[in-house]
Amino acid sequence: MSGLGRVVRSGVRRRRVQSAVTGLATMMAVTVSVLGGSLLVASDGPFDRAFAGQHGAHLVAQFDAGRAGSGGGGLAASAHAAGVTAAAGPFATATLDPHGGPELQLPAGMSLSPMAVVGRPDPGGPVDDVTLLRGSWASAPGQIVLADDYASPIRDLGTTLDFPALPGDPRLTVVGVARSVSQSADAWVAPAQLPALTTPAAPGGYQMLYRFAAAGSTAQIAADRAAVTAATPAGALTGVQSWLNTAQGSSRNTALFVPFLIAFGLLGVLMSVLIVGIVVSGAVGSGTRRIGILKALGFTPAEVVRAYMAQALVPAAIGTAVGVVAGNLAAVPVLSATADAYGGTSAGVAPWVDLAVIAGALGLVTLTAWAAALRAGRLRTVDALAVGRTARAGRRTEGRAAARAARVAARLPLPRPVGLGLAQPFARPARTAGMVAAIVFGTAAATFAVGTGASLSWVQAAKNHDNADVTVDAYRPPPPGGAGAAGSTGTAGAGGAAGVSTPGAAGAHPAADPAAVAAAVRAAVNAQPGTLKYYGTAETDVTVAGVAGTTSVFTFSGDASWAGYRMVAGRWFTAPGEAVVPSTFLTATAGRLGDTVTLEDHGRAIPVRIVGEVFDPHTQTNEVLTDAATLAPAEPRPQPMSYSIKLKPGTGAVGYATALNTALTPLGLTADSAQGRSESGTIVAMDALTGLLTLMLVAVAGLGVLNTVVLQTRERVREIGVAKALGMTPGQTVAMVLASVTLVGLVGGAVGLPLGLALHAVTMPAMGRSAGLDFPPALIDVYSDGQLALLGLGGLLIAVLGALLPAGWAARTRTVTALRTE
Repeated sequence: MSGLGRVVRSGVRRRRVQSAVTGLATMMAVTVSVLGGSLLVASDGPFDRAFAGQHGAHLVAQFDAGRAGSGGGGLAASAHAAGVTAAAGPFATATLDPHGGPELQLPAGMSLSPMAVVGRPDPGGPVDDVTLLRGSWASAPGQIVLADDYASPIRDLGTTLDFPALPGDPRLTVVGVARSVSQSADAWVAPAQLPALTTPAAPGGYQMLYRFAAAGSTAQIAADRAAVTAATPAGALTGVQSWLNTAQGSSRNTALFVPFLIAFGLLGVLMSVLIVGIVVSGAVGSGTRRIGILKALGFTPAEVVRAYMAQALVPAAIGTAVGVVAGNLAAVPVLSATADAYGGTSAGVAPWVDLAVIAGALGLVTLTAWAAALRAGRLRTVDALAVGRTARAGRRTEGRAAARAARVAARLPLPRPVGLGLAQPFARPARTAGMVAAIVFGTAAATFAVGTGASLSWVQAAKNHDNADVTVDAYRPPPPGGAGAAGSTGTAGAGGAAGVSTPGAAGAHPAADPAAVAAAVRAAVNAQPGTLKYYGTAETDVTVAGVAGTTSVFTFSGDASWAGYRMVAGRWFTAPGEAVVPSTFLTATAGRLGDTVTLEDHGRAIPVRIVGEVFDPHTQTNEVLTDAATLAPAEPRPQPMSYSIKLKPGTGAVGYATALNTALTPLGLTADSAQGRSESGTIVAMDALTGLLTLMLVAVAGLGVLNTVVLQTRERVREIGVAKALGMTPGQTVAMVLASVTLVGLVGGAVGLPLGLALHAVTMPAMGRSAGLDFPPALIDVYSDGQLALLGLGGLLIAVLGALLPAGWAARTRTVTALRTE
């Protein structure tokens, strides 16, 4: 081994604390960078590539059959409207209520979700080139191809679908499964099949697919829609679906992580650079005489610089290797959702992401270590051997500052060891500044983590909206064997099993009338003396003109304004015909508050006016919340699947539920005093990542303090020996060392707190935008006064914890050993 190699190896072994700090800081930065980089690729790349490859439609437009002209001929001019670069259609459409054939064996009274069917001769074309995943395309009447995202229990080709509401009771056989990146339909049939799927009362409509030169924002989509409207017959356009909503829905959960991880990654990288600089600078400052010996033995300035750079690069390389492995392992469960969304078979990190992070991390460490090690190369040999006359001269000013600080501390009513400790930071301002910076980043990370956790809890509460004291689940599973059951096997409030529509009250006894059961429940609740107010919730699936797939409509019987739904804009509905919707629905329909949309329920058109935007972050992006009377024309009218009850003050929830159950037992229903809270998998994962990454950042900040205090304690070991010889006890020694970091911790906490608040205020809205959600101000302003006070003291806690180990070492050092140290 060369002389330089031996110097590097001995330096790494001798400075175990500094090496551990460097390795851990680098590992943390690399772990977060791998996570952030992989999620950036996963959230942006797959959909963009699929959309470009399939020539996805920027706008899917639905037109009224009566106004579009014969065969949709009046729509041809729209293919040449301003901004249109490609168009496909018109394709005849129909909204149908399918029933499963004998192969599905659905329980009695159950039907599949409403289906938007498009008559299309082939899957290809200039816009929305549909990908056939299994089977073949529908080329003749009697055949149908299902979209892979149509929610239903259908799994096998050859399954039949019946349409008993149509003349002749047509039956279609599933011959294929396809994917439309534009989500332009739930199913496709041959154009010749459409006449048998429409009636004079429900004539269907026409669909046009457009690509535009500019469609990257909501404003551009609105302009594109206006151009199409101007080029088509007046009143013909009944609805549109924007590609922006499709893109957001495809990567919503994964995209939510990206700004969050970028923020943590930025903190991690900055702290890694800072800690490496502190470690190498400290090694140079404490090894002045060793540097002189190396130069006297013939080492050139460049070799000395390389030696100190290598001492930082060795632990950094180990930390980088561990960080890459940890980042890849942590990314797999997060990326699995993206792989499932796009039909992928693996969810690994792209190799180029790992290579880029490795190169970036080692490059930053090298640059930082080189800048700090230059000082070692510039030291004159004679000065270094004399333990640096130049260095001592440079410390005279620092010594005078420390002496003035000591005189001020001596006047304070504090024990003498504490006063000596408080003056210590002024002896080495540069080293103290580095320690303050480490504490600033640690405090900022803790503040950001607390705010993120509180915001995510706010999101979970908004999602659960469980302000009720007692709930009644009006859903009951079918009896054993399922024969004749009127319920589904889905969860309460979910509209039955996936893809299964339950028109009636899916929870009453099979022989009971759903409306009668609902009336009996209301009577039982009203009869209880502790009832303050209550509402019932029902759910049904409808279609919205121009929007593919189904839209979930939640109807409320009674005043549901206290239900816990959080408003982003506008107000809660107060009358039938009014509705509130999430931001994703507004994006899907290119709508805004005050617009009127038409819900199509079993052939009936029900107009509703949007009066508010609600924060409701469910997987289902298309939701409408409205009064039960809004769907009064629907037959059968949806009946509540659950009741939420608010009790009068002083009423015990358990006793109330017991009394109510006595009245509900004949109906086969149960009241529950426990509020059912479900935890979002995405939020749970983010909480876990927040805790892990915060612990890493705070630990690195504490190790940065540890490294600095170790250097200071070793440099002052003879002074500590003199103090002990004069009677300083081990406890006073510990107090002196801890006091030396008290001011540093307080200053670092005071600076880190507003930095963390600012980072939270910037990151949370970015997380909402990346997931297609509007975050209201209440979700950002989540810190209480008590939390702010404790977080402000967090810097002091980091400083004290980091100084405990060297303080104990100083207290245990024998007086004679310290006095012999020069």
